[in-house]
Amino acid sequence: MFSRILIANRGEIAVRIIRAAHDLGIEAVAAYSTADKDSKHVRIADQAICIGPPAPADSYLNIARIIAAAEVANVDAIHPGYGFLAENSHFAEVCRSCNIEFIGPSVESMRLLGDKVQCKQLAVRHKVPTSPGSKGKIEDEANAVKTAKEIGYPVIIKAAAGGGGRGMRVAHNDMSLRSGIKAARQEAEAAFGDGTVYLEKFIEHARHVEVQILGDQHGNIVHLYERDCTMQRRKQKLIEESPCPVISSDEREKLCKAAVRLCKSAGYYSAGTVEFLMGSDKTFYLMEVNTRVQVEHPVTEMVTGIDIVKEQLSIAAGEKLSFSQKQVKQRGHAIEVRINAEDPAKNFAPCAGTIEHFDAPGGPGVRVDTHCHAGYRIPPNYDSMIAKLIVHQPTRDQAIASLKRALNEFTIDPIKTTIPLHADLMRNGNFIRSDVDINFVERLLGL
Repeated sequence: MFSRILIANRGEIAVRIIRAAHDLGIEAVAAYSTADKDSKHVRIADQAICIGPPAPADSYLNIARIIAAAEVANVDAIHPGYGFLAENSHFAEVCRSCNIEFIGPSVESMRLLGDKVQCKQLAVRHKVPTSPGSKGKIEDEANAVKTAKEIGYPVIIKAAAGGGGRGMRVAHNDMSLRSGIKAARQEAEAAFGDGTVYLEKFIEHARHVEVQILGDQHGNIVHLYERDCTMQRRKQKLIEESPCPVISSDEREKLCKAAVRLCKSAGYYSAGTVEFLMGSDKTFYLMEVNTRVQVEHPVTEMVTGIDIVKEQLSIAAGEKLSFSQKQVKQRGHAIEVRINAEDPAKNFAPCAGTIEHFDAPGGPGVRVDTHCHAGYRIPPNYDSMIAKLIVHQPTRDQAIASLKRALNEFTIDPIKTTIPLHADLMRNGNFIRSDVDINFVERLLGL
């Protein structure tokens, strides 16, 4: 096992990783920007090293500064968390070339699964369900139009690299397809440095269901069942739960086995997530693979009792998985809501500033992952998520009731947050019945 690691990230995930490291007897070094000097991850780390000014390009995305900090701290490994450099195969390659282990998958599997075109081609070969579309990247608009007519409109243009909804456009006719290809290429090039796009049939009224994977470097790979992440706004997840409330045991088994099959074919190890869209007829279609720990990993931890971050650390150190597939069981129901420093009444405008009063909920089955505290100043430079509230109860109805109570207890003043929005959604009849799709929240809010 490692003796010391560096966390190349910030916020609640940095706190989460430090705690897992400490539980395993590993020293943790926090890398931080000047904007994060008062963050909890800096306070609880064994050592903290400033890596630059607030701008991500000068700190959390600056590979040279992160490597320099790792060398100064004399660490064995670097954990990238999620976002920033977490799925950057070049960063993983640089870490390992400096004899610093990257706590994540191999460079080869990151590149293979991170490229959506190659990933889809691999999925087809291994009978993982995919949606009809182009066989590879779009070379010219004429072929794209031909493909769209063959599979039928609407279609969706997707960037081969990256994620988060960027480089994506839905087209309902030839004209919108041609303009959408140009726009998607430009956005993908700006966001990921790669303008490659491909085409798929657009699945209307879809749900978003993903499978959590863990694999070790000895060829063992298991699934930790699925999460339902259908409640979204602008392709950003708001609420995640496990298990998915609308699929049967047989459907769950087929989906999870397909996810394992895909990752095995890529020689994958570490934590990862295989994401699917589910049509209204309960047909699944591969969307992408995230080669990192997910924001929503706590709901899986709550229903399985498996600490995903600890397993990540052990896997990176060369150890075998501490359990087999037969030992993984789903118990009860877990729901997570993301608490963002945004004002829903003002088109979700970000709300930076100082938190004067921070009172988190507690009680049986309630977990709060956060880096915030009273007196903490939320910087304007990063993602607006400031906390995750997770509940775990024997049934979904009980989890919803527990979440209502916990949201009512959660106070963050004077910052505007999405707590009131989540409280409203917990009372929404469609959510309670799980009669939703990925566009439900936007329709509800009139966006």
